[in-house]
Amino acid sequence: MQEDNRLSIVYFYKMKLTDLKESLLADYPPEDASIYIKALWYDAKNNWNKSHELIQDVPDQNASWIHAYLHRKEGDTWNADYWYSKAGKKRPPVSLQEEWEQIVSALL
Repeated sequence: MQEDNRLSIVYFYKMKLTDLKESLLADYPPEDASIYIKALWYDAKNNWNKSHELIQDVPDQNASWIHAYLHRKEGDTWNADYWYSKAGKKRPPVSLQEEWEQIVSALL
């Protein structure tokens, strides 16, 4: 039996911000998206509750950043600032849309 020494090449699809925005036309987020991107996808689809439900118990700084953004969007500044501090960030002086795009771009 001869061993096959050929190299397998694996291609990874890297989603971009424009791809995510295009996916908002669908009924469900991209299946292979991370929990972070799914939460941001639901937020962009005006489903704050689903977004919050997905991210609220994830114990890392990325989730805390999204959690902060969601509470900022909700108008709960005190709670947002708490989550920004957990994420190691400060509340940004940009629009919610700009912050959403910054988070998505950082996490894709």
